[in-house]
Amino acid sequence: MKSLKTLAMVTVLGLGLAMGAGCAKKNVEEVAAPAAPAVSTKAISKKLTKNVVYFDFNKYDIKAEYRDMLQGMADTLKQYPSIVVLIAGNCDERGTAEYNQALGERRARAVYDYMIRLGVPAEQLDVISFGEDRPAAQGTGEEVWAKNRRDNFTIMAY
Repeated sequence: MKSLKTLAMVTVLGLGLAMGAGCAKKNVEEVAAPAAPAVSTKAISKKLTKNVVYFDFNKYDIKAEYRDMLQGMADTLKQYPSIVVLIAGNCDERGTAEYNQALGERRARAVYDYMIRLGVPAEQLDVISFGEDRPAAQGTGEEVWAKNRRDNFTIMAY
């Protein structure tokens, strides 16, 4: 009889500890890092892909006027770590196809490297060069060429 009382007390005590541990675990989970805010993928996509970085002729350095925009993009990417962005380097039609392909790569890499320095994980970024193959504007002249010397952004994964 004494062993039944002891067994009952041990069982009740064990259940009480298990329930208490379950509650403690739940409280720990509630304190875990907050999830990224719920925002539609369409809104994030629009926010990131509307941005364009333009370059001077035959250059691939990032102008100061684009640094705040890139900081905003970096902040968004760090907030949503599942998003992967493709940085596409583009050139105007002047120069050989090979030269423009390489210049487009350097332009995309310049933005990639800058985003890495801003704390964006490399897994969230990829680069490609389209050289002169995907102009934003058709025609000739500085106004048209200036629109084609750019990096633009595409969402590859959410």
